[in-house]
Amino acid sequence: MTSIADLEPLKRAKEQRAWYWYDWANSAFATTIAGVLFGPYLIAIAEEDAVNNRVSILGLSLAPGSLPAYTITASTLIAAILLPLLGAVADRTSRKKDMLAGFAWAGAAAAAGLFFVTENNWQWGIGLFIIANICMGAAAVFNDAILCLIADEEERDRVSSRGWAFGYAGGGLLLAINFALVTMHDTFGMTEGFAVRLSMLSAALWWAGFTLIPFFGLRNHEPLDVEEVSGNLVQRSFGQLWITLKELRNYPVALTFLMAYLFFNDGIQTVIGQAAVYGEEELGFETGTVLGTYLLVQFVAIFGALGFGRAAARFGAKSVIMVGLVIWSSIVTAALFLPDRALIPFLVLASAIGIVLGGTQALARSYFSLLIPKGKEAEFFSFYHALERGTSWFGALVFGLVYQFTDSYRPAIFALIGFFIVGGLLLARVDTARGIREAGNAMPKVV
Repeated sequence: MTSIADLEPLKRAKEQRAWYWYDWANSAFATTIAGVLFGPYLIAIAEEDAVNNRVSILGLSLAPGSLPAYTITASTLIAAILLPLLGAVADRTSRKKDMLAGFAWAGAAAAAGLFFVTENNWQWGIGLFIIANICMGAAAVFNDAILCLIADEEERDRVSSRGWAFGYAGGGLLLAINFALVTMHDTFGMTEGFAVRLSMLSAALWWAGFTLIPFFGLRNHEPLDVEEVSGNLVQRSFGQLWITLKELRNYPVALTFLMAYLFFNDGIQTVIGQAAVYGEEELGFETGTVLGTYLLVQFVAIFGALGFGRAAARFGAKSVIMVGLVIWSSIVTAALFLPDRALIPFLVLASAIGIVLGGTQALARSYFSLLIPKGKEAEFFSFYHALERGTSWFGALVFGLVYQFTDSYRPAIFALIGFFIVGGLLLARVDTARGIREAGNAMPKVV
């Protein structure tokens, strides 16, 4: 006798619960290190070594205040070269969860090295951050490819939104602990610099430790619908990458969305990456105040991600993302006029960021998954993350250049409105139903 019970939904639900924990794990790096502490800390220790407000690195004379933006630019440019190849490798192997964990642990190890960075070796901090950021992007390729394997088309907005909500909850919880550590460092007998370094170490350990849950809770799935190309794994992966590059023109809707995502996500990621620098260096808030505000963003973003997921179920992901981009444009416009040390307006603006932050990112991930042909999930997501992970290279570069020439972060933050406008115009051209048909995926009830 054969069983008529379909246990696959139960298996998917179990894997989905394990998958959520990777967002919980990696958000510690994204919030405590990349979002809040690394940028201001790098500026502070580089200023100790500066001459006439300039430091020298690789023969270039740079303002210390622009170093975080340039560091992020460098890491994302390198990732743009490496991630597509990793995606091709991932689509040809069943060991996606193993590669997810491997890159996560390598990134966590590099992030842990930031504990040893001081004013005497601040250049090492740039190198370690670049390695950690690239590894985070690589792990995200495998993580998002796994989403397509553990959730069907009807489930992805919900699963992706819950993953982002888990991420903001985990990142926010650790940030709350580090907020107390940094703001009350005297109580614990520490200098502020040591408290910052210890907080960055805690984020690395958090990232590594909680990655164990998806590592043991996920299954390795066999690759599907992979083209036959000859050679070893690396040679076959280069072959598949070449095939996919040639076939991208057969998926014009997915390509148009990638272009839209290039622009609007550049704006989002640059706001996230430079928010702490803007709050401290331009508005004059203390590190503890900025940490507390970032903590507020984290917890508001939990409800933003869940709320946007529910809205997408009713109105469709594309329409909800478009509304989010209008709100993002309003945010950077308001930031241009935000008064110095005006805490209440700063908190209101932070709350607005929290509402749209989780929602736009979660829905962009699940929306793009509908446009990906089966068997090429990791490779398509590698292109996606070459544009997304860490912070954007173009947005961060524009932010750094505007600051370099104006010595003010206000025009630098406002310059990002162009990314949201162009991204929104391109997204408006995306035909969702056509893209789903081109990819050969099932049509959800609401598109």
